[in-house]
Parts: sequence; C-alpha cells; structure tokens
Amino acid sequence: MQALLRLHNMVFDALDRSAGTWLLPLLARLTFAATLLVYYWNSASTKLGDGVLGLFRPSVGAYAQIFPQQLEAAGYDAGQLSILHWLMVVAGTWAEFLLPALIVLGLATRLAALGMIGFVTLQSLTDIYGHGQSDAATIGAWFDRFPDGVILDQRLFWGFTLAYLVVRGAGAVSLDALLRQRAVPAMA
Repeated sequence: MQALLRLHNMVFDALDRSAGTWLLPLLARLTFAATLLVYYWNSASTKLGDGVLGLFRPSVGAYAQIFPQQLEAAGYDAGQLSILHWLMVVAGTWAEFLLPALIVLGLATRLAALGMIGFVTLQSLTDIYGHGQSDAATIGAWFDRFPDGVILDQRLFWGFTLAYLVVRGAGAVSLDALLRQRAVPAMA
C-alpha cells in the first residue's frame, strides 16, 4: 500500500510541477472560448443598431432582450424608454464583446471574469423575471438527477469556469503574464 501511495504522490507531484501554473488557467480560457465566446459575440451582434454608430444606437431587439416588459409597456418604441435604459443596453452590448475577448486574450482576466459572473447573473435573472422563463424544466434544480436545466445547471458550469479564472488568473500563457514579466524589470 505504501508503494502505491508513493507512486501516486510521485506521479501527481510531477504533474503539479510541470503543468500546475499554466495548464488549468489556459484550459479554463480555452473552455470559455470554445463554448461561450461566439455565443456572447453573436448575442451582442444582435443588439447593434444600423451603421457606424450602431454601438451607440442599439437595435429595438436589444431593448427587447434586456428590458422585455418595459419595451412592451412602451408599445415597442425604444424612444419611450429612459436614458438609463439606453445606458444599460449599450453597456451590456459592449460587455458582451469586450469581457469575453479579454478573457480569451488573458488580459485583465480576473476583472473580466468577475464582470462575466455579474453579467451571467443578470442574464439569468432577466431570463427568469423579464422573459418569464420560470418553468422548472428551464430553470432546473441542483442536486436532482437531471443535469439539463438551462439556468441553474448549465450556468453553474459557466460560473465555475469564471470563478476559477477570478481566483487563479489567466496563467503563464496570457497577456497578463507577459505584462507582469515586463513590469518586474521596470520596478527593479
């Protein structure tokens, strides 16, 4: 039994030494890129208005996605909504472009991942309360035998990946690490 424990410790200690600081953060960012980058960029693209100023003039669909009940109450005229609504739609649209890009590049990763956790939380609340997706099958439940709830089950995995990046950072293969390496000689 002792020999088996020594072998176990030797193998996994070697794994920790060789890949401990760069592999898991890189895999977390790769997982995010493979599953959520295009999802969020496509979502943000649907919110852009026409023309060059589309980043500042969101589409009616943007308001419908973020403020469905308020837009309906305004007769689907986004001009009837407040400047605060506009500001939140523009900020949400920009966040869907910028935060995922920062995570994939490994630049300001901890802050971007923290921002994405907030974004996913607001997205989930909007889905439940704004769009009325309150049926048990869509929301799901933890600690049951069904892992297919879109909100609780699926977004828990998203949240874990993002929380890992908040705690551990982007790792050695990132722009964060490159900037940190360049800053150390300048400080010495």
